[in-house]
Amino acid sequence: MLNYDLVVVGGGPAGMAAALQAHEDGVEKVLILERADSLGGILEQCIHTGFGLHYFGEELAGPEYAGRFIEQVYNTDIDVKVDTMVLDISADNVVTAVNNFDGLLTIQAKAIVLAMGCRERPRGALSIAGCRASGIMTAGTAQKYVNIDGYMPGKTVVILGSGDIGLIMARRMTLEGAKVKAVCELMPYSGGLTRNIVQCLEDFDIPLRLSCTVVATHGKDRLEGVTVANVDENLKPIPGTEEYIPCDTLMLSVGLIPENELSKNAGITLDPITNGPVVDEYRETSHKGVFACGNVLQVHDLVDFVTEESKLAGAGAAKFIKGEKADAGVVHTKGQDGVRYIVPQNVNTATDKDVKLYFRVGRVIKNAVLTVTCGDEVIMTKKKKKMTPGEMEYITLKVDTIHNLPKDSTLVVSAKEA
Repeated sequence: MLNYDLVVVGGGPAGMAAALQAHEDGVEKVLILERADSLGGILEQCIHTGFGLHYFGEELAGPEYAGRFIEQVYNTDIDVKVDTMVLDISADNVVTAVNNFDGLLTIQAKAIVLAMGCRERPRGALSIAGCRASGIMTAGTAQKYVNIDGYMPGKTVVILGSGDIGLIMARRMTLEGAKVKAVCELMPYSGGLTRNIVQCLEDFDIPLRLSCTVVATHGKDRLEGVTVANVDENLKPIPGTEEYIPCDTLMLSVGLIPENELSKNAGITLDPITNGPVVDEYRETSHKGVFACGNVLQVHDLVDFVTEESKLAGAGAAKFIKGEKADAGVVHTKGQDGVRYIVPQNVNTATDKDVKLYFRVGRVIKNAVLTVTCGDEVIMTKKKKKMTPGEMEYITLKVDTIHNLPKDSTLVVSAKEA
């Protein structure tokens, strides 16, 4: 059995940032386990720019952003095992993994950081009528075909869902010579960042059809077209609004699912809304010594925020290993009146730093007033011109405020129109 102070599961931007922060904080034996054949995660196929504006203060492509962290990792004595699949995490933090070189590995860890990222929601989760013709794929798969493998998935495209990957692939396919007929979104608002709607759709005259979905696909061997229809307030197709659009490719950008099979098997408590672990301000889960960060915890818009959160998890793991992590009473967080969830779900009243509460709203709210309350006491209020479900928001709680909160109380964050 191998022995390490910290084992990081996942070598994407989250895993690398957590490992580097823990190493910087004095953790000596750190191991990164990555399923793919190289570090970098999903950033390897994200060749568009827009990364690093917050963290590095400059605009980078995905591989450039990843490359900076890969270089930092290899300039330290952090151990890395790629092509390695983690199979299990035991109650006493023994990690079981497998690869071609070592065979079956068992690793005793003092602390573990989960950074496995997300997977895309597939066609099977959508119940779209039609046969299994080729040409129907997730936007991330299409992105890999175009950017990594050099294949064009098709020439005429309809995209279902307006998540950021779908918007970016609308632009990418257009630049490669394909015709994007429409981006259809079930909800009455887009699920992507405003800047992506402008740069990827409006700048290329690609129509975004809100409250619209694909109800049927046509074609036996290869996709020949799709039928789209408008939906009502209950998201049900409205009879008589059906329209046939000829196309040879349907891309699905219908949401990301945090990759939490390992977490479930380890008995870690998951949040039913984020589908990620329930964590405290240092991103420690309900399993002592196991931390979570990045998209496995909650779906992020920007990799810069992933990096910031992962450094927190790395710092928390370092404190846990050294026995310095405060463990007094906790304050629970809760979202209501338009706020769908809060991360972290718990905040330690003896924390040594300010805490950012990240959240998303459930609908578009204009002239919003954010209110944080604890019982009958209003902790803080904040105004925002507009909030949308496609963009993550946060508010910062000062450390002095947290110290004065009663143990086992509940902080409620709400968002209402002024």
